[in-house]
Amino acid sequence: MIKNCVAILFIVMITNALFGQSPVVQANLTYLKSITAMDGLVALWDFKEEGGRRKAHGMGEFPLQEVEGKIERVNDGPISGYSALFTGGAFLRLQNDKTGKLNIHGKGQSITVMAWVKWTDSTGFVGGMWNEYKDGGKRQYGLFVSLPHYNGAEQVCGHISYTGKPSPPFPYSIDYSASKQLVKKGEWQCIAFTYDGKFIKSYLQGKFEAREPELINNTKDFKGYPDGLTQSKNPYYYPDGIGSNGSDFTVGAVSLKTGMGNFFRGQIAGLAVFNRALTEYEINNLSTWKYK
Repeated sequence: MIKNCVAILFIVMITNALFGQSPVVQANLTYLKSITAMDGLVALWDFKEEGGRRKAHGMGEFPLQEVEGKIERVNDGPISGYSALFTGGAFLRLQNDKTGKLNIHGKGQSITVMAWVKWTDSTGFVGGMWNEYKDGGKRQYGLFVSLPHYNGAEQVCGHISYTGKPSPPFPYSIDYSASKQLVKKGEWQCIAFTYDGKFIKSYLQGKFEAREPELINNTKDFKGYPDGLTQSKNPYYYPDGIGSNGSDFTVGAVSLKTGMGNFFRGQIAGLAVFNRALTEYEINNLSTWKYK
């Protein structure tokens, strides 16, 4: 039996060498199972595919198509052993009419978006249904890293919108939570946000840290806010709900007035969407993994 296992391992190593795959890359099957076993999982992409469509585990395959170029698969990641490398320009998309159960919306509707990322720099959209421009905006829900305009620089940001439009009287949507902790560059980290129908919460490495009310940058001298807006960014109070506004589901970029932008730069090893707000205990458990 041992001889057979050794022989199989030898064949796998030779095959990997011939086809350019590293023999050390392997899926963390226990970790994958712990994520897919969670109640309410709509989709989990583990980015194991090399080019073409990226398919999900969960309530459907939700195949993401490459747009504006190729996205390289990297032999590095805590779930499948692989990750998708985003360098700015290319992104992934699922058209709105194919989003199905990813089109999470409604008053009182809850949601969780989680991702396993190795972020490098700049404002980056990780994933969700978020279009800031078409027809005045089709924003719905989205996970970002670093939204500095309203006190979210280098932080995990969870965005929710009911109308799809900017937040009056401001020129952009201000309705996002921002983690108190900063996202480290060049390291694998689990980022997430939840929305329970009233509050948006941002998590880093499974931990939620509340922020005290603070003056929000770029809010002074607007109608009703001569001295600016003071509020807490984590949790962020937003009782309006999630709109069904017609956006595509995208990964790695969003539609802006100038075209696609807010490009995520770095690696994404996993992206999960749940149709409920996971508890802090659940998020903490799912944010812990062991490399093999």
